[in-house]
Amino acid sequence: MNVPALLYKTAWLPLTPRGVAAFATARFHRVFWVQFVFALLAAAAVGWFLHAAIAPTFRAAIDALPDESRITTGVLMWPTNSAQPVLLAEGRVISVVVDLDQTGRVAGSADLKLQFGRSDWQLASFFGVLHAPGLLDTTYPLAYTVALNRADLLPWWGAREPFLIGLVMVGMVVHLFASWWTLATLYTPLVWLGAFFGNRDVGLLGCWRMAGAALMPGAVFMTAAIVFYGLGAFQLPQLLLAVVMHLVVGWFYLVVSLMALPHIATAAAPKKNPFKP
Repeated sequence: MNVPALLYKTAWLPLTPRGVAAFATARFHRVFWVQFVFALLAAAAVGWFLHAAIAPTFRAAIDALPDESRITTGVLMWPTNSAQPVLLAEGRVISVVVDLDQTGRVAGSADLKLQFGRSDWQLASFFGVLHAPGLLDTTYPLAYTVALNRADLLPWWGAREPFLIGLVMVGMVVHLFASWWTLATLYTPLVWLGAFFGNRDVGLLGCWRMAGAALMPGAVFMTAAIVFYGLGAFQLPQLLLAVVMHLVVGWFYLVVSLMALPHIATAAAPKKNPFKP
């Protein structure tokens, strides 16, 4: 039995260095379907996290809204129009606050704070307030009125919450494939150089397939981190650390899986010299 045939038959679970190396000789559709399964697992974790840790806080905040509040001509019209901040709802992950003057006096214990001011909204954490003027416009729309009251918003959110979570899950799958294929393309020249200097038997396309497979252990690591964060075992700093570490896990598997590839000398033995007696 030759080495490429052996590697191809075992290319199905890239959770060990040998399992990642097996994808060097696998076909593209095998890489695609394996990545698709891992993407579905990650999307399911994100969907569960939104359903269990984010959506209940939003439902409680909507339920606490007064019937007269609305956003019109770019201004939040609050019934009392008072500068006193109001905490609408708070969960472990996110809290929702109305603070017309954006004073920030409501600290709370949640990792994130969604704060509605008089003319804009803010998303804050212990890192500070999210501020990306060129990418994200946080001011309220001027052209139309937004009903920000319990009577209108509660049925609207109740009818669309499952679809919004599902849409995020679909977007997660698309995002993961785009990220994995982009990273695999960026890693391919480095993998090929490592294989070349290590005298390993793998082609350029095989390096790309290996790079894509090596990202799967990191995806499992990040999926578990999201679940643990949703269960309360992690805090936001640990989750952000996990974001960095899941890339490091991919690099580790990529380097170690090169050692599991066969050497060129053993993969293709030189032919016997017919002129040698």
